[in-house]
Amino acid sequence: MNRDEKVTLVSELNDSFSRANFTIVADYCGLNVSEIQQIRVELRSCDSEIRIAKNTLLRRAAKETANAVLNDDFVGTTAVVMSYADPVAPAKAIAKFADDFEKFKIRSAVLDGEKISVEELVALSKLPTKEVLLGQLLSTWNNVPTGLVQVLTGVPRTFVYGLQALKEKKEEAEN
Repeated sequence: MNRDEKVTLVSELNDSFSRANFTIVADYCGLNVSEIQQIRVELRSCDSEIRIAKNTLLRRAAKETANAVLNDDFVGTTAVVMSYADPVAPAKAIAKFADDFEKFKIRSAVLDGEKISVEELVALSKLPTKEVLLGQLLSTWNNVPTGLVQVLTGVPRTFVYGLQALKEKKEEAEN
């Protein structure tokens, strides 16, 4: 790779690091091309990508971005997963891939500029997707007015039932 190609690659990686709101660093040593291609296809479906480059180029590209905290993790065979949208979907994909292939080891991750541990990444992968969470929130919001209406109508309803019982009692007493 000549100098111009390296400058172009660093520029592309820097752009990717700048746009990414969620980044995962992993070791892919021992995986073959078809296995890497498998995760690459899965990540594309959730607006994410996996990039493999030399560690020195990754360090240069991550400089002056929120992902600069990952510089110490760029050692050995390094794959970088960058997500540009919802972080839960790629976290699920990477956690599942790491479970399926023992040779794929997650080193660290950055979520919105803060470094998170592998355990936190696994916890993130167990969260429901954004659409499911929004559905649950809307369901909760829908139940609040319904409950309020039931509480507010409960007092008059009970009063009417009491009047009805009193009326029936007086009618029985007259007979």
